[in-house]
Amino acid sequence: MTSCSSTPPSRGTDRPGRPRLMPLLAGAALAALVAGCQVSEFASDGVHLKPVPYKLVAKMDRLGMAKRSPILMRIFKEESALEVWKRDTSGRYTLLKEYEICAWSGKLGPKLKEGDRQAPEGFYNVGPGQMNPNSSFHLAFNIGFPNQFDRSLGRTGSHLMVHGDCSSRGCYAMEDDQIEEIYALAREAFRGGQSAFQIQAFPFRMTAANLARHQNSKHIEFWRMLKEGSDHFEVTGQAPRVDVCGGRYVFNAVTDGRFEPGSACPAYSVPGGIEQLVAAKAAKDTSRVDQLMAKAANREARQERWAERERAIAAFFDRSRSGEDEPVAAPTAVVASAVPIPRRAPQRPKPSPEIVAATGGNWLRRERQPAPPEPAAPLAYAETPDNDGFFSGVAKGSRGLFRRATSVFK
Repeated sequence: MTSCSSTPPSRGTDRPGRPRLMPLLAGAALAALVAGCQVSEFASDGVHLKPVPYKLVAKMDRLGMAKRSPILMRIFKEESALEVWKRDTSGRYTLLKEYEICAWSGKLGPKLKEGDRQAPEGFYNVGPGQMNPNSSFHLAFNIGFPNQFDRSLGRTGSHLMVHGDCSSRGCYAMEDDQIEEIYALAREAFRGGQSAFQIQAFPFRMTAANLARHQNSKHIEFWRMLKEGSDHFEVTGQAPRVDVCGGRYVFNAVTDGRFEPGSACPAYSVPGGIEQLVAAKAAKDTSRVDQLMAKAANREARQERWAERERAIAAFFDRSRSGEDEPVAAPTAVVASAVPIPRRAPQRPKPSPEIVAATGGNWLRRERQPAPPEPAAPLAYAETPDNDGFFSGVAKGSRGLFRRATSVFK
């Protein structure tokens, strides 16, 4: 069973000694409708008649809203948010309050068939007849799934609600105090003359960042279509007119023909001001999506390069530990060749007697004149004389090991 909100059996009775109540209730209901009452007032506990909280009424006053002005609701699955918007004195819808959805079932994406326990996504209308004060889930209203678009694609399901009791099997479930407040806002809007309020149900907020994150979803084309309707609402501040043709939603469209869900769309236009505003917003968001996707691709490429480098380093050390590629110490001759070695003065041959006589015995002093200084040798690592110690052996091996590791980093 996929219904998540039901109505209990009638309170009429055939017990002896009791009058039948059904005819009386039917007559009362008819009289109420004739009098203009559009909401049932026969729930036993009267919870559906709770007034709108005083603080919320005060907020309406601050925002320039009448208590019985029209409402609109927006649902965002990923953020678990239900927003109530209300028309202000300027004629535009303004956000009144956001409620946290207690539970919704399924995953991101539209409801496709009866029993898939998937909460719907799309554009729906709720009239007074869809309000259920006798719900088994405290209070409820049916969002109207399947709508014309859903039926045109063969999607099935029934009794998809927004309700209380924080328990969902394909519905959007709220805490009881939340649904009481939401129900009261809808009731007052109906009493103010609104014939039906629109529900816009989205997988997530229709931002460029969210669309970029979900570009690889199989539902992305469906979500782009929903975003178009979201853009119409955001740029106009009005509930968009929604029609269905050619297997898709069309918004604020004007035509001389007819929109048929199962037929191709007729030639239509969108009022110039709205079309330009929506096109500008769509172009800006598309550009931002492209930027974010390029940035994400670059980030993934960097991460892959780092991962490849880490794998190469790990493989190198694994080979070294297994003995497949033993590190070899640098040759001593190469290291030592760079170390300056003290030089001893060469032994000079003793001069002949003739030289001694010619210099008057001063040949030695002349030979001992200081030689010009030799250029300093470049600094280099000098190997320690302790060639047999344990740590010296480790150092030799490590030098060869890290020399090879350096080549991997390069």
